[in-house]
Amino acid sequence: MKLSEIAATLREIRVSPVKSLGQNFLHDRNLTRWIVDQAQVTPDDYVVEIGPGLGALTEFLLTKGAQVLAIEKDGRLAEFLTQHFSGQRLEVQHADALNFDVRALFMKAHVKVVGNLPYYLSSQLLLKFLKWPSPISLWMCMLQREMANRLSASPRTKDYGALTLQVQLHYRIEYLRTIPASVFLPRPDIDSAIIRIWPRGPDELPACDDELFAKLVRQGFSQRRKQLGKLLRDEVSDWHATADTLGFDPQVRAEELSLEKWIALTNYIRPILLSQAGATDSEPFSVVDQKDRVVGSAPRNKVHGDNLLHRAVHMLIFNQKGEVFLQKRSPWKDRHPRAWDSSAAGHVNAGEDYDVAAARELEEELGIQTPLVRVAKLGASERTGREFIWLYQGRSDGPFRLNRAEIEAGEFFPPAMIAEWIAARPGDFAPGFVECWAAYLETRSG
Repeated sequence: MKLSEIAATLREIRVSPVKSLGQNFLHDRNLTRWIVDQAQVTPDDYVVEIGPGLGALTEFLLTKGAQVLAIEKDGRLAEFLTQHFSGQRLEVQHADALNFDVRALFMKAHVKVVGNLPYYLSSQLLLKFLKWPSPISLWMCMLQREMANRLSASPRTKDYGALTLQVQLHYRIEYLRTIPASVFLPRPDIDSAIIRIWPRGPDELPACDDELFAKLVRQGFSQRRKQLGKLLRDEVSDWHATADTLGFDPQVRAEELSLEKWIALTNYIRPILLSQAGATDSEPFSVVDQKDRVVGSAPRNKVHGDNLLHRAVHMLIFNQKGEVFLQKRSPWKDRHPRAWDSSAAGHVNAGEDYDVAAARELEEELGIQTPLVRVAKLGASERTGREFIWLYQGRSDGPFRLNRAEIEAGEFFPPAMIAEWIAARPGDFAPGFVECWAAYLETRSG
């Protein structure tokens, strides 16, 4: 819309822009077209637009053929969008984006987020929609220039801080351009900026304990001018030896340490020990026949290498809300690395029975003990990795102590989401879990 059209439309629908709510309407059509072009939107994309207002970006997103979900807090604007773009591939949700369940986006195949974020909520919205692991492949966000500078900052600059590192740990940030206040109605008091965000490659940076990384970063930047060694004395007993090993000045301040050095520091304090990844290549598994009768044992590498029939257990852990915890397998797994899987799973070792193995795996992977109930038995097949599987169910709200050598991340999901997620993105899952989930649903329907 042109400037005059925006003013007329706002009068017609009786909306008086409120600066404190971030109601600044973009009226530069060339700029809106450019923003959508930078997002490389295609008809295959499912685009979540935050704060669509009068649809300046919405119009061009729809022109690209994308399916658009527009989340608008103002009911009058939501009604206008519904009527103005009637019959197009647009769903308007009258809601606060802070209350949106981002997990629902796992059910969509190609997800992008575009938005002119309200200044007063930009950091909260970004952290919510950037929670890792994420189903979103690209973010194109307009926000206050100060925030854009913080997100894209480099070490040894005034904008480099805890937020920078927490976001850049899993994402790349590109500052695209500054946007003058003159392209908005009403005109904001400060300039804006456009940033593009996308996930890092799976092996771009070393893995580390995310929770410890965030804790160290927060402590390190709690007093920016203080030497880092003094702020982290409770975490590192010999700071000078640590600095020497990792190759930085022991008098370094938080803002001088690169992302890679922060990761190295995290792994120095709490390394991810691959020896904790459960069975080693030489650990013996029970080998069974076509009727699941034990006929001997063999080391892990021979069982997998020769496709011998063997045994496994899978556990589905539900919280009080009825949501099931899924784990994202670690990058070091020899089969299906980084795939989503059951809450916990593992092989039955030689000399073990299924129940003992299930309790052991649950404690090794999630750090919990809880009663388990047998749900279903699955026959060995190519989809289960030549494994006979007993599937168990249990209850726990956590907190879990994730074995980082086994599990990259984890999250609770409503069961209703999972079938749609499997249909939309089957490659996200380990095949054995898909079989277990189908077996679980069959017991529920019966």
